[in-house]
Amino acid sequence: MRTPPPIIWAAAALMLLASCGDKPPAATGGIPNTTAGAESATMSPQEQLVIIDKAVAEWRRADSIEAAHLAAETAANLVVGPNGPEYGDRNGDGVISGQSPAGLLPGLDGTPVGLAVPSAANDCVARDVLGGSWTDPAAEWEAMLSAIQGWRTDNNTMPSLASHPMRIVGWATFTLRSGSLEEAHEYAGHAQLHVDIAQRAFDC
Repeated sequence: MRTPPPIIWAAAALMLLASCGDKPPAATGGIPNTTAGAESATMSPQEQLVIIDKAVAEWRRADSIEAAHLAAETAANLVVGPNGPEYGDRNGDGVISGQSPAGLLPGLDGTPVGLAVPSAANDCVARDVLGGSWTDPAAEWEAMLSAIQGWRTDNNTMPSLASHPMRIVGWATFTLRSGSLEEAHEYAGHAQLHVDIAQRAFDC
């Protein structure tokens, strides 16, 4: 039975932050595989992005397609949150990786409110992270799902999404559909670009 890579600690990091208020620790071995922590204090969007960044780093250096799938699941779930599209056990291993009380973006019905929403007064966050008004969350997510559905290797639909975190979900989805580690690494490189843009938006 394989041992999952250390990015499973995303939920454990939530409890750590709730107890000590620090930034999440660097990914290390020996942190237990856990799905606990969904009831923990909500992170700031910047803190959530730090964990997404770590998940994408694991995805980029994964030494197996299973490890890449696990990391991609973590990143996608942390963006969409517990009421977002396709949240859950995306890789079918029986564990939900990337649990959080709230996603970076709002849920399908607007709840829980996305962590980035309170920062919408920042024009860069509104443009690059939220990428829309979110007055109709279901429509925003439907646009993402349509872009993902229409994507092909010769038809990159990701630039049609103004929200860079949504593009992370897209590249995670393509990774989860692929059995090629080479493709997974390539898709992780794309996802990293969008993590970087989202992080810079909060410093705009």
